[in-house]
Amino acid sequence: MQSLFVEGSSLMHRLGARAKLLIIAALGVLLFVTTNIVVLGAAVILTAAVYFTLGLSLTTAFTRLKPILLTILVVALFSLAFNPWHQAVVALLRLTALMLFAASVTATTTITAFIDEVTTLARPLERTGLVQADDIGLAVGLVVRFVPEILGRYQAIREAHAARGLKLRPTTILVPLLILTLRDADNIAAAIDARGIRRHVI
Repeated sequence: MQSLFVEGSSLMHRLGARAKLLIIAALGVLLFVTTNIVVLGAAVILTAAVYFTLGLSLTTAFTRLKPILLTILVVALFSLAFNPWHQAVVALLRLTALMLFAASVTATTTITAFIDEVTTLARPLERTGLVQADDIGLAVGLVVRFVPEILGRYQAIREAHAARGLKLRPTTILVPLLILTLRDADNIAAAIDARGIRRHVI
């Protein structure tokens, strides 16, 4: 599998995984308790400055953001269609700032660090007897690892359509993308169970 992690020496690279997870959690709360466009705009500028100083080329940086940014724009347009323009702008700025910082975290944190920190933070939940911290950490790690895989498959399907002169349609892209993703998910689940990595199935 590919990884979203990029080697570097920026401040984000030097921060520990736990600190970054706590910051993104706090940022998410702060972004959703304000509707001030100036404050939210400043948050977008700040998170963009963090993201675009990680050492990624502009092409790579924008390619990573493109699928999520398109989704955010769709959400903002729907919000604009049914709500005042102010609410649509607020939604756009909130999600964009959160997306930029989340992209910064995934670009500067290894999968192993993600799994270790999430597992540690989830350890107290084991006392309830409902979950296993190791399973939660593994699940989060797999989600992060699957992101570049899905993006890669999406790009391959688009290129195949272009090579055949076919028009891009949501159904002709999403169906094969879902099939390929689910097939790989089954293979990975089988490999995990075969190695006895999970102590039980959630």
